Amino acid sequence: MKSEIKYRVPYADTDQMGVVYYANYLEYFERLRNELLREAGTPYSQIEKMGFILPVIEAYCKYIAPAKYDDLISISGWIDEAKGARLTIKCEIRNEKNSLLVEGWTVHACVSAASKKPIRIPVFLSPDSVKASPSAQTQVIPP
Repeated sequence: MKSEIKYRVPYADTDQMGVVYYANYLEYFERLRNELLREAGTPYSQIEKMGFILPVIEAYCKYIAPAKYDDLISISGWIDEAKGARLTIKCEIRNEKNSLLVEGWTVHACVSAASKKPIRIPVFLSPDSVKASPSAQTQVIPP
């Protein structure tokens, strides 16, 4: 399942050059990740209540072109791989002309909230389970 959100870039997200500050793209990945899990039927808050946490252990961003103040960007992503205790979520950010601005991924360890030790990814987070969920709907997330 691929999920997508729309986000209007506020002035606070830009740097002195008038473009989105590079680290904010990782925050955009997180916004998408939250909606992806919610649309797949298990919001992150519920995952935590079930005793799992998903800390980021790796993040990658390839910057292709900048987003600017007041751009309406589309942030899309999907669970690419769930293997052992690792979960990989791929993301793309595009502008209104559908030009690719940024692509990347985050890798998460599945960890027991109680023991703080890695554990196998639960079945409901596997790419096959998430693909079986209802199709994602595009949402506009305010800044």
